[in-house]
Amino acid sequence: MKSGARIIRPLAATVAAVAVLGCGDGSSDGPARADWPMYRGDAAGTGYSPLAEITTANVGHLEQVWSYGLASSAAGEGAVGDPGRPARSQATPIAVDGLLYLPAAGSVVALDAATGAEIWRHTVADGAPSRRGVSYWPGVGADGAAPRILFCAGARLIALDAATGTPATEFGDGGIVDIGVPYNSVPLVWQDIVVVGANTPPGTAGGIGNARAFSAVTGEKLWEFNSVAQPGEVGNETWEGESWRGRLGGNAWPFYFTVDEERELVFLPLAAPIPFAYGGDRHGANLFANAVVAVDIRTGEYRWHFQTIHHDIWDHDPPAPPVLFEVERGGETIDALAVTTKSGYLFVLNRENGEPVFDVEERPMPASTVPGERTHPTQPIPGVTPALGRVGYEAEDLVTADDTTAEHAEACAALVESAGPLHNAGPYTPWVHRGAEDRGATLLFPGLAGGPNWGGVAFDPATRRLLAFSQDVGTMGWVEEDTEADTATYVLRVARPFSFAVRIGDVSWPCQKPPWGTLTAVDADTGQVAWRRPLGLTEGLPAEKRETGRPGRASAIVTAGGLAFIAATDDRRFRALDVETGEELWSLELPLQGNANPMTYVAADGRQYVAVAATEELVAFRLP
Repeated sequence: MKSGARIIRPLAATVAAVAVLGCGDGSSDGPARADWPMYRGDAAGTGYSPLAEITTANVGHLEQVWSYGLASSAAGEGAVGDPGRPARSQATPIAVDGLLYLPAAGSVVALDAATGAEIWRHTVADGAPSRRGVSYWPGVGADGAAPRILFCAGARLIALDAATGTPATEFGDGGIVDIGVPYNSVPLVWQDIVVVGANTPPGTAGGIGNARAFSAVTGEKLWEFNSVAQPGEVGNETWEGESWRGRLGGNAWPFYFTVDEERELVFLPLAAPIPFAYGGDRHGANLFANAVVAVDIRTGEYRWHFQTIHHDIWDHDPPAPPVLFEVERGGETIDALAVTTKSGYLFVLNRENGEPVFDVEERPMPASTVPGERTHPTQPIPGVTPALGRVGYEAEDLVTADDTTAEHAEACAALVESAGPLHNAGPYTPWVHRGAEDRGATLLFPGLAGGPNWGGVAFDPATRRLLAFSQDVGTMGWVEEDTEADTATYVLRVARPFSFAVRIGDVSWPCQKPPWGTLTAVDADTGQVAWRRPLGLTEGLPAEKRETGRPGRASAIVTAGGLAFIAATDDRRFRALDVETGEELWSLELPLQGNANPMTYVAADGRQYVAVAATEELVAFRLP
C-alpha cells in the first residue's frame, strides 16, 4: 500500500508540544488529561475532561478560531468549502501531545491542535477510513515500537507511525491486518491490546461478526468472542433448536468500547439478530443479542451478561458501550456502569456481576399476531429511571395547530389517514401482520433509529450527573409474507415516508406533539431525573414555539468548568449548557450538522479548545 503521507511541520514543533503537555499515554489519568486520547476521553467512556479554563461564567465569549475541511478533492483534504468527495463525518478527533488525529474523506490526518494546520496526511488506498474516528497506541511494547495511530478501513485494521503518518510496517503485513469482517468504527486500544467489533448487515462478506482482539505490537490475533452463543457456551439454550447455527447479527457495532481497567473487563454492547423484524426462525431469548457482555480483555473469556431486550424484533440494541462510574449509596460505593438502548431506557448495573443497581422489572408485553412469531412474554424495564424518550403513542398525541402550525397539523392528519389505522400498545409494540388487502401499520416509538443512539452517556463527577440525548421520531411499518423466500417467512415493510414526520419546507417535522429531542440529566446515585430539557430549535415556527427539540444521534461531553457541550441536533447548533441546571449558556450555528460527539483539549499554546466535526469540517473554538 502506498503511504500517501506528507509531513508539513518539522518534528521540533511536535517535541515542543510534548514538553508543554507531558506524555500522552492513552490512559484515564496522569498528565495526558490535558489531552483527549480516546474516543470518549478515557477508557471508562465518561466523556469528561478536567479542563476548566472555559467555565459557566465565560463560555459566552467562546469563538471559532479555525476550521479544517474534511472533504476529499484533487488538492487533498483541508480545503474548507471544497465540494469534493464528501466526508459525512461522525468523527471525534483524539488529541495527544499537541496534535489532533482524525479521519477525513479518504485519508487519516494529523493537525496542529492550536491552529488546525495539517502536519501529515495518509491517503488510504483501495477504500476509505472509518468516518467515526481513529485510536492512539503510545508505543513501547515488547520491541520498543514507536507510537501508532490505528484505524479501520472496511475489513482492514491499519497502523501508522503517529509522528509521520507512514505505515507501521512491523504491524501485520506492512501495517495492515485483515480482520475478516468489516468494522466501521473506532478500535479500542488498551495497553497493548486492540479490540474491534463488526458490522454485519445482510449479505456482508466475511462471515459471523464477532468482537475480536489483536496485539497492538504485532497485529497477531489474541481472541474472538462468540456473540451468538455456541453449543456448550452460556446462553446457547436461548436459541431454540439449531437457530444459532450460521446466525448473523449479535455483532458489536458501536463507535467505541469501554474498559474496567481494575478488573480488566471490556464491555461489548451487542446488536439484534439478523433478520431482526421476524424471529419465527429463532424462538427464545437469543443470547447474546441485545446484551451487554463483560469479557476478560486479555483472553476474551465470558464473565457476565445483561440482556436489555429478549428476542428483539425492533432493532433496538444498545448502540453505545456503557459509561463507567461509581454510585454512592447509603455510605456504600458501588462500581457501576450505565448503558442506554435505542428503545429509550437506561440501565445502571454493577460492574462486578451485571446485576441492576436500581430495580429492573420484567413487565408483560403484547404478543405478536404474525404467524410463527413468538415474541418474548416480558421485557426488562427500569423501575426508577423513566424512559429517556417517547415509548408510546395515543391518538391524542397527534400534533395540533396550537402546538405548531395549521400547515403542519393538517399535513400530519393527512399522513395518519393515508397510512391507515396506526397501532401502538406502548413499549415493545409488535409489528402488525398485513396481508395483500390489508391496511394499517405499527407506529413504533422510539423508531428504528432509536431514542438514544451511538452518542453514549456522559458522566460528570462534580454534579454526579449522567447526561444522555434522545430523539423522538417514530417509524411506521408492518410485517408481511416474503413471497420471494424459499420457505415461509415474513419481512418488514415500512411506509413511505417511513418516519412519522412530514416535510415543511426543507425540514422534517415529527407528527406527535413536541418535544422531538431531549437532553436528560440523571442523578447517578439515585437513578432519578435531575433535569430534562428539549434540545434544538424548529426555526419555521413562531419564536415562542421554536424550542421543540430536534432529532440527532450524537451526545454530550462534560468538563470541570461545569459545562456540557453538545452538537447532536439537526438545527446545526453547537451548544454549551450548565450541567447543574440544564440552562443553555452559549450556542453557535455550525456550517452543517454536528453529527458527532465533541471533544476538548489543551494545545501547545496552553489554551483550552473545544472541537466538533460539522459533517464536512472540523471546527475548533477557544476563548479570546
